[in-house]
Amino acid sequence: MTEQSTAQPTQHPVLEDFPAHSHDKLRYGDTDRQGHVNNAVFSTLLETGRVELLHPAGGASMNDEGASWVIVRIELDLVGEITWPGSIDIGTRVEKVGRSSVTMQQGLFQAGRPVARATTVIVQMDDETRGSRALSERLAERFRALQG
Repeated sequence: MTEQSTAQPTQHPVLEDFPAHSHDKLRYGDTDRQGHVNNAVFSTLLETGRVELLHPAGGASMNDEGASWVIVRIELDLVGEITWPGSIDIGTRVEKVGRSSVTMQQGLFQAGRPVARATTVIVQMDDETRGSRALSERLAERFRALQG
């Protein structure tokens, strides 16, 4: 008797699944010898989405005063090739708000096609003690508004 897999095919999100959108222009220097964008660049593209969510232009930063963010975990699935020239659309949403942490899901899209998905956990760090710091209720609510 053989076991049959009950795993379902992975559903790739679409940009519209994310409440926060960013974009980034690809550079020729992002490519590798195979002619596609190097896998290390995927993390830089995801960073653009996180930074724009955490520090919106013309808006209040998403951290408590005297605190900043550090990444404690990143899980990245490469699901398609990115080619140059072009641009990347970045979707970001909050999956979970913890005591001092926020778990984000992100997707990278080129011409509407999913090319990567990631889950990142960030922790609010006290700038003075360099240890984790609980989110204020006001900040936690701002993050909960970005759950999708």
